[in-house]
Amino acid sequence: MNSKHRFVLTTLMVASLAACSGSEERRRQANQDFTYLETKPLSNWVLPEGTEPYATNEYAIPNQAFAGEIGAGVDIRSPQQVLALIPGARVVKNADGVTLVLANSEELAGVWSLTKTMLTEQGIALREQTASRLETEWVSWTNEDDETQVSSRYTIEKSEKPGDNSYQITLIDWREGEKDEPVSVINKERYSILMTNLVTSRYDAKVREEARLRAQELVKQIPITMGQDRSGLPVIIARAPYNVFWERLPSLLDELGFTVEGRNRSQGIVEVKFRSPDDQFWTDLGVKPIELDDSTYKLQLGDLGNRTSLSVTDSDGKPITERALESIAPVFGKAIESSNRKS
Repeated sequence: MNSKHRFVLTTLMVASLAACSGSEERRRQANQDFTYLETKPLSNWVLPEGTEPYATNEYAIPNQAFAGEIGAGVDIRSPQQVLALIPGARVVKNADGVTLVLANSEELAGVWSLTKTMLTEQGIALREQTASRLETEWVSWTNEDDETQVSSRYTIEKSEKPGDNSYQITLIDWREGEKDEPVSVINKERYSILMTNLVTSRYDAKVREEARLRAQELVKQIPITMGQDRSGLPVIIARAPYNVFWERLPSLLDELGFTVEGRNRSQGIVEVKFRSPDDQFWTDLGVKPIELDDSTYKLQLGDLGNRTSLSVTDSDGKPITERALESIAPVFGKAIESSNRKS
């Protein structure tokens, strides 16, 4: 019994240019005719009588057969790229498929285990399975660039040689509709990369989730104090690494009357709108209310190694007063303590 699983390629493929819209055929072919295929063969040049021949190899066309598609068979779509989502992994693309050379044996074992889990969860059956090789049943793809539904089968292998931490995905069978077709070079490369990207995307999601859970554990004890930046201006200091405090901050703000309206991790910016809770909230928390007007603010985080700085500016881009900033620090500390008790 053949088992199929369908993937929608638009979740992985880079968006095409708007000018490439149209039929499936138009998206794969050049937007020109193919009259060049009617070009007459080259013939010998007949020299006028009395002239001397002159030869040069500068523009010589090699006299040999070249393999490849021509005319409507040329696929003009942008080539697929392996998503670089596994740190330290090196990508090798060749006639055998796509190979990931991982940093160490532990990472190889992790990717291999994740692959088997992903195949099981996605309902992709295996035709054969050994300790280092998986052969899938048919995997069906939904792709707007193809006139019919296409399906493919794969082998997924990991090296068993000591010190060789390679992981390879190879497309071995191809089907269009219900008809088996030869595996073309283009389809082998394109759809081997797509399957590889399913694995790397899943790996990235797993790593991010593990980091989030670690951050939740680490964030349970984060002392919050006042300090100064390099210019001597007052800032809030969270004694936790930047990536840890960044992950914890949105839920912390949400508990204290802030609504996050925008975040930019690379710049360390969090845009918020503040609406102060009622007096009973502050009484229950055991702190004085934050001395901020109901308005919009911008929080600026700074990476200080094992600590994170936090400054606040108002809607006009001006720093809030030191008094207002000092009112926020103990509230953050109490909110973290309260969250720890609830968990």
